Amino acid sequence: MAARVLPLALLLVYGVLFAARALGTELVLFDDHPGQLHRLWHVLTRGPAPWAWQPGWWAGYPELQFYPPGAAYAGALLHWLSLGALSAEGAYQALVWLAYLLPGLTAYLALARVLGSGWLALPGAFVALTFSGGTSGVEGGVHIGMLGARLAWALLPLLVWLLAPPTRSGVPDSFTLSERAGRAPWCAAPLVAAIVLLHPAALPAAVVLVLLAALARPPRVRRLGGAALRLALAAALTAFWWLPLLARLAHTRALAWGERPGVDALTLALALLAVLGLVRAVYAARAAVVLALWPWALAVVVLLDGAVLEPLGVRWLPANRVVDGLFIALILAAGLGWSGFRTRPRREALVGLAGVVLAVAAGLGGGALALWPRAAVWPSAHQIETGMRLGNFWNGLRRVPEGRVLFVRSGVPLVFGTDWWRPHTHVTALTPVGAGREIVNGTFTHPAPIAALVYRGDAGPGPIRTLVERLDGVSLFGRPLDALDPASFARDTERLGVSAVVALDLDLPRLAWLDAHPDFARAWQLGFFVVWTRRAGLAIPKEIAPGRWRVLLEGAPGAWAPARLAYYPLWRASLGGAALETRRGALGDLEVRLPPGGGGTVELSYAPGAPELAGAALSALALAAWAAAGFGIRRRGALTAC
Repeated sequence: MAARVLPLALLLVYGVLFAARALGTELVLFDDHPGQLHRLWHVLTRGPAPWAWQPGWWAGYPELQFYPPGAAYAGALLHWLSLGALSAEGAYQALVWLAYLLPGLTAYLALARVLGSGWLALPGAFVALTFSGGTSGVEGGVHIGMLGARLAWALLPLLVWLLAPPTRSGVPDSFTLSERAGRAPWCAAPLVAAIVLLHPAALPAAVVLVLLAALARPPRVRRLGGAALRLALAAALTAFWWLPLLARLAHTRALAWGERPGVDALTLALALLAVLGLVRAVYAARAAVVLALWPWALAVVVLLDGAVLEPLGVRWLPANRVVDGLFIALILAAGLGWSGFRTRPRREALVGLAGVVLAVAAGLGGGALALWPRAAVWPSAHQIETGMRLGNFWNGLRRVPEGRVLFVRSGVPLVFGTDWWRPHTHVTALTPVGAGREIVNGTFTHPAPIAALVYRGDAGPGPIRTLVERLDGVSLFGRPLDALDPASFARDTERLGVSAVVALDLDLPRLAWLDAHPDFARAWQLGFFVVWTRRAGLAIPKEIAPGRWRVLLEGAPGAWAPARLAYYPLWRASLGGAALETRRGALGDLEVRLPPGGGGTVELSYAPGAPELAGAALSALALAAWAAAGFGIRRRGALTAC
């Protein structure tokens, strides 16, 4: 027992010390974290339905329909389980801690089960905890704030732990699924479903692992059939999200920015150790064989994605995201290569600690491992809020004329300089919470059609290829800031319901035309925030009840009037009880055809359609089937643990 507990305790002590130094107990507001917190707030205030309308960003958007909702669900679950003792901010901070620690813990569990030793599992678990590459490492998944990607990454070793049988007497048992009396198949489906909801980019790694497990021993055809059934159940459990997503795919934009995955020194070292693990696995049990084969099978998937699918225009699972699954597979396979499969018990602690020491040495050299946080790199919420005077800023925005707030930038830099990648925060994404004002821009790169309009000048089809931070202070609506046409700017912002524009003092030289604009006037400046307001406010839709909005529309009889709201096919419009036609406008906004009597107060209703209801029904049926299967397994006395 001590051989399992002591190395795990060492890993936890290190992880907790790192998290206490980097994250502490204050709310994390660095980089993308404010936007992720906003999504949690969305679930807590508008419910978990992925198609629920979020009016706060981009003239409205079904926020979680086109973004993996799993991390927001996890934070909401922490809030609900605490019976409200954890506020939204407290639940989010706990989720960030969990996201940091979980990959190390699950990698430890997986390797300890396959290797039969906690000490031998320690090097791989330490690398999984501190790995800083990709979008799921410490840098992307914790520092920048892509929590869903890191949490999905952390569940992949848990899938290994679930499929691999425990090791007895230092020798792994045969890799088997159905012989474990149905427990692994029953638990694997919801685990794969959780991976999908957290981030689908990790799904290829999960699918490859499940299929390799099925092929591990005969009868392979029957086992492949069971694996397919397991994956189909996971798909059905998540149909409430992906079915309407696919049905409404035309109403989102793929995010196709990012560099192609490369090979650094650490990746090369992991690959060499994984090759050693593959050689050793030939003489080991099937659990080790499958784990050793996993990264190489997944490498083929990544290559096909980058070399074949992306050139064909399939950019929804880009290779630079799918490669994260390859990284965790390499880390675990490298753990096999370093620690071997059989060694004398007295040497296990020495082998494990030596692996950790070598990993630390590698991390000190190139920064591929996040070994210790520097305070300047992990600013506290207090520092950000005080330095930006956020409370005063949001109080000022509450008093601007009716309408939305357009941010010229997606975020605010935290240090002086001109590099787009310098430390920054998208804290303005919380303006709907802090000031009660709807916003356009002010958030990280987003897949909404209105976001595409702001980024590139049109809301039409096609992926968003540029990271929004590269556009901050450079361009807006697809044109350089100093080359924006005042008349077009006034027309487009009016259709979007913009009554205030916020820029930084850094942008003033390129916004001289805005000071001379006939429709806008500079209203006030607070620190480096500069605010212009429209001389007259604009009526935007107001929510009067769940799923019901009202807006005053003016125009000639039979004319198409902009509703100053983003278009989505679930919108319905009526006036005096009579249904009105709706359509998508040129800017991706909602237009309503006025009745013969002209304009008036139009009521807009929003409710799920056939794809949304069908997806929810399919997930409910799958959940019932899964529960019934579990009840049957338990009656047979087989379901003792997962």
